[in-house]
Amino acid sequence: MPRPEVLERVKEAEAEAEEIVAEAESDREERIQEARAEADEIRAEAEAEADELEDERLADAREEIDEKREQILEEGRTERTELMDRARDRQEEAVEYAVERFEEAVHAQT
Repeated sequence: MPRPEVLERVKEAEAEAEEIVAEAESDREERIQEARAEADEIRAEAEAEADELEDERLADAREEIDEKREQILEEGRTERTELMDRARDRQEEAVEYAVERFEEAVHAQT
């Protein structure tokens, strides 16, 4: 094979190799961009899920607080009713006691 033909084939091979390398670099850059976009999408989904979970936990906590509040209020109402009932039951006894002490005080002065 004559030298000019060999030289031409070498140049063609080099050009072809450069083209292959350029395509490979282009593919690599494209894949990197796709991977970054996918990573961004995954991150955004994870953040959205985390926000949703946080909202759910917050709602659950508020519900639990409301239930506990109602329970405490109901216990307070029940205790108040019991105290009022006991006070009413002892009202007559307290009046009698007060009258007796008053009478004793009056008799002690005379």
